[in-house]
Amino acid sequence: MAIRDAVRGTAGARTFAQGLFDYLYGSGDAERRFNNWVAAVGMLPRVQTRVLTWPVVTVFPFIADPSRHIFLKPMVTRAAAQEYGASFTYAPRPTWTTSQQLVMFAERIRRDQRDLRPRDMIDLQSFIWVQGSDEYEE
Repeated sequence: MAIRDAVRGTAGARTFAQGLFDYLYGSGDAERRFNNWVAAVGMLPRVQTRVLTWPVVTVFPFIADPSRHIFLKPMVTRAAAQEYGASFTYAPRPTWTTSQQLVMFAERIRRDQRDLRPRDMIDLQSFIWVQGSDEYEE
């Protein structure tokens, strides 16, 4: 796994941990903290494959605080947005704009599905997964 190799050394582990901590708990506005987190992930040593990907950038904040953060799997999310009729402009490199569009998509799902009482972004991301994954037949 690329991230495991990237944080194996002390410098990579420190960059990753400090970047994630600052993103989750740091001061300043959310956009600046997100961009700093993306920059920290981008500085991690690259062993065999890219580390700066949407799944890497979003899964750790999602696990740490699913009340605020959502996980982005690009192919599934784009398919789900299209199927749902939602606007979602995807950029391969993690950007604040795409991140915010994902949150807006999730919040639209929350409103539309309020009778199901989604508790957090885990519930919303699960809906996106079922909507966009080819694992589930129509």
